[in-house]
Amino acid sequence: MMKKLVALLTALMLLAASSAMAETKIAVTGSGETPVGADTAIISLGVSARNRDVLTAQQQVNAAIAAIRKALTEKGVRDECINTDCMNIYAMYDYSKEQEEISAYNATSTLAIRTTDMDSIGALIDTAFAAGANTLNGISFSASDTEAAKAESLKKAVAEAKAKAQILAEAAGMKITGMESMSEIGVYSYDNSVSNFAARGLDVEEAQDMGAETVVQAAKLIVNASVSITFIAE
Repeated sequence: MMKKLVALLTALMLLAASSAMAETKIAVTGSGETPVGADTAIISLGVSARNRDVLTAQQQVNAAIAAIRKALTEKGVRDECINTDCMNIYAMYDYSKEQEEISAYNATSTLAIRTTDMDSIGALIDTAFAAGANTLNGISFSASDTEAAKAESLKKAVAEAKAKAQILAEAAGMKITGMESMSEIGVYSYDNSVSNFAARGLDVEEAQDMGAETVVQAAKLIVNASVSITFIAE
């Protein structure tokens, strides 16, 4: 009886080992993307002034920033949506003489203007420049709710990984029989293009000179998800 039991256990072990040897693991990654409309924009713009006197340069910037704030609030932008982004003062040197000298001071101040009215972005830029702004650093877009897009992107990522594994298995004359492990690599959002702004094909300075309106096209955000899956094939 004992010999039969040992023989049975040995046979089971050999069968398990044979089955394990017949299995092949296929590790793949998959990614998926889902577009979502932006509902918030942050405009970064400000003032740059140059003067031989550092205090005068800073005063010029301060006066222009105050005028911009006033114009934007009159346009309906709330105070809490207009924040100082950065301030900077640096000396400019003249190297044409034997000894370098400070020729002027450059002062800058940048505001971050937040709006959820996507149709007002161009008008806000025009208002700021009419009030004294002379630098526009860019516009960043975001979406307040991306959960549904994240879920959809994850589904697409898993489907892509599965399709890859099936192609590899078929090429090797095998079939997918199971899944050993699956993990999320990451989920992130990004603009699908650089935030472009134009005024009837003109740049900002030309637009201001001609009274043209700045036109901004709100970006579509792309929610990307990636997964790593190890399949079992035989």
